[in-house]
Amino acid sequence: MKKVIAFAGSNSKSSINKQLAVYAGSLLEGVEVNILDLNDFELPLFGVDLEAEKGIPEKAHEFLDLIKNSDGIILSLAEHNGAYSTAFKNLFDWMSRIESKTFFGKPMLLMATSPGGRGGKSVLEIARGRFPFHNAQIVEVFSLPFFGDHFSDNKISEAGFNSDLIKKIETFKNVL
Repeated sequence: MKKVIAFAGSNSKSSINKQLAVYAGSLLEGVEVNILDLNDFELPLFGVDLEAEKGIPEKAHEFLDLIKNSDGIILSLAEHNGAYSTAFKNLFDWMSRIESKTFFGKPMLLMATSPGGRGGKSVLEIARGRFPFHNAQIVEVFSLPFFGDHFSDNKISEAGFNSDLIKKIETFKNVL
């Protein structure tokens, strides 16, 4: 059975992006989905001096191994001031010190949601430009604007957005 990891680029305990990632994972039939939480991978703030003094933290190795041992990635990025959240960027920085090709060519469904009308499009643009340099195979990109209006009862409640995500999930599943 294929194995996919799903997570949010957020450490918020009530992350709307984690809710979206969990929902997207639930749409994958016949696939084992492992939901990850960045709070289980707390890391000190990356710095070359810290790395030289103490080495790379074990939690960064653990997360990277989860990517390496998966068949695909569902990632929903939180957008903070138009960019990655600090928690995600820090994890990404530590992992890239272990392996610069952080995503190992794994198929990726890249997503974002936000309370506003752009649905995290700024952070998606950054990731679409950056992740391929780290060997991400971005298969599909999905943005959900106005999360509070379009997501309830643990699913997308607006039919058009839901239909769009289902199509993107199918495309993603077909390349696993």
